Amino acid sequence: FIFLYFPETHGITFRIQISVKELLDTDVLLKLLFHLPVNYPSTLPDISVNSDQLTRAQCMDVKDKLLEQAKKHLSEPMVHDLILWIQQHLKYVIKQSATVCKEKTTLSKRTSTEDGIWMLLLHLDHMRAKAKYVKTVEKWASDLRLTGRLMFMGKIILILLQGDRSNIKEYLFLQKSSKVDVDSSGKKCKEKMISVLCETKVQSQHKRFQTFEVKEYSALDELQKEFETAGLATLFSEFVPPLLK
Repeated sequence: FIFLYFPETHGITFRIQISVKELLDTDVLLKLLFHLPVNYPSTLPDISVNSDQLTRAQCMDVKDKLLEQAKKHLSEPMVHDLILWIQQHLKYVIKQSATVCKEKTTLSKRTSTEDGIWMLLLHLDHMRAKAKYVKTVEKWASDLRLTGRLMFMGKIILILLQGDRSNIKEYLFLQKSSKVDVDSSGKKCKEKMISVLCETKVQSQHKRFQTFEVKEYSALDELQKEFETAGLATLFSEFVPPLLK
């Protein structure tokens, strides 16, 4: 596997790639991201799982199983043990995922109903590699079944997302931990100038976005109208005008 680490102000992020053999007659390349907070291992790591050979739902199942195992190792170093465990048990996790697919879908719908739909409003300071950055945001939104808008108005860049709360949090983790842009020298870098303006449950007066779209606005009133049409006039007035100062 490939083992890399990046020092962080608030902990350390490990990127690990594992090739798991003999799974469904094909090799599966798992891309694992472990973010270890400063008080690790007393606190569980954040984990992200991606693979071109697995569906998004299967990746989420693998993540859930890894977190279950992580709880068993609380207060002791665990990353190496988690890697060994998933190498040995990936086949069974995937088989179990297929077996209980219908049950999980029903449970997911019930949980979604109970938790409701959540909304996230982010402010980005800039995008140097705009085309690549936009494509990455669109892919994440699609993979996580999130709807909303990536909005450009002058120097203002906003990302408004709606979806299941767990997927919203997964998006935020990807946004903060992945190399999505380039610095002034053209070197790939993580997004360090991002602000979470609002994270809240979608209310009855809010309109649900049906798709995720990238839109540019020539004037502030056009951007305001986008928010008002979605029943988010209060959100706009509270968070957007201060960005112009």
